[in-house]
Amino acid sequence: MVAPGIDRERLRALKDREDAAFTESHAASVAVWERAKPVMPNGVPMSWLRSSYDHPPIFVAEGKGARFRDADGHEYVDFNIADMSMFPGYGPEPVVEAVSRAIATGAQFLLPNEDAVWVAEELGRRFTLPKWQFTLSATHANIEVIRVARVFTGRDKVLFFDGKYHGHFDETLIELVDGTLVPEEAGLPNDAISKTEIVPFNDLEALSAVLERREVAVVITEPVLTNNVGLQLPDDGFHDGLRTITRDTDTLLAYDETHTQVVGAGGLTRMWGLSPDLLAIGKSFASGVPLGAYGMTPEVAATLERPAARDDEKPTVATGGTLFGNPLSMAAARATMHEVLTPEAYAHTHALGARLADGIEGVIVGAGLPWTTHRFWPRSGVTFAPSMPRNAAAARDHFDVPLRRLMRVYLANRGVWDAIVGAGPTCAVPATAADVDSYVGAFGELIEELTS
Repeated sequence: MVAPGIDRERLRALKDREDAAFTESHAASVAVWERAKPVMPNGVPMSWLRSSYDHPPIFVAEGKGARFRDADGHEYVDFNIADMSMFPGYGPEPVVEAVSRAIATGAQFLLPNEDAVWVAEELGRRFTLPKWQFTLSATHANIEVIRVARVFTGRDKVLFFDGKYHGHFDETLIELVDGTLVPEEAGLPNDAISKTEIVPFNDLEALSAVLERREVAVVITEPVLTNNVGLQLPDDGFHDGLRTITRDTDTLLAYDETHTQVVGAGGLTRMWGLSPDLLAIGKSFASGVPLGAYGMTPEVAATLERPAARDDEKPTVATGGTLFGNPLSMAAARATMHEVLTPEAYAHTHALGARLADGIEGVIVGAGLPWTTHRFWPRSGVTFAPSMPRNAAAARDHFDVPLRRLMRVYLANRGVWDAIVGAGPTCAVPATAADVDSYVGAFGELIEELTS
């Protein structure tokens, strides 16, 4: 679908111009990229990075605060913040000091330390679930959530909402296409779809119809869907209905707050008073140092309890990893939550997010475009439609990939690193009003060129 009010010929011409300008001004990154091609597929450490952008990949030199600099010396105000991982900013001093100490005194022992207890206590205080386990990413956390749920319920299937993203593993790499479940990417086993159910977000009737078969172990969802096809907000009463239906069908409910935790301490679970059985997070709560975690009610956590240790007759649940819960990650999380992600920090990013939304809205209203600005505390953005979508099908109808790709390179050429295609730019903790104004200014220039 194309966004209304945009001249497509002008869009294509601008895209060609901006791509050429980007390539010409990034000779050092291109040179490193050529060096990388013989040793890494696509010349990047994760092959999908090559499909994230049309322009050549940039190679980063350093980051500080809300900005980073590339190999060519270009500096960017970062509104992608490593897909939400760097919400606390690059190099916050308390985290630098804590991680340095951990490296100096032992980054890994395959034994617990006191920091792990502090982090679990703090996560419990923030998210209202008392029992926690650690992984290295939210993907790993969601995998273990599913395994614990299968043991607890005796069921195999997992249910997600269309338009979701919860990591790169078999069960979640399934999508709904014209009413049929299909693998989202290559490399999945032939029976991958057999363990997954997908229904539209905000559709309690469809949810109930699937869960009443009592085959689903756990429903996993973000409180607000934030990825893949843009922001999808819940209808009034949706989460109450979701909780009621899952309880009525003896299905566990897990929230993934990996992205939505940026709204405040405890994420939307605390803000909206949600009552999950399990909760997974990753990315930003350790300032980008690899760490994931999942919390549970005492009833669910009993699945993992082994009072007799190795002699306990209860079957061992398939969880854990050699580096899970390591002292380096724990030190980073403790410093981040104690000294960086404070009430004052969240209030600051809320104000910046409102300023960003006001600026984006002013640009599109001034241009007479029938688009919608969303306001999600530190994360703001634009939907190319007169109203916000209720589900992924509606979001896809107004996504306009060519326009999104033009926005990406146009803003990059003006020193603004936009969010990857998804739910919009996010203001990091160290960002300033001037940084926000840089985004709005570049966005305004783009819209003026497209509409004048």
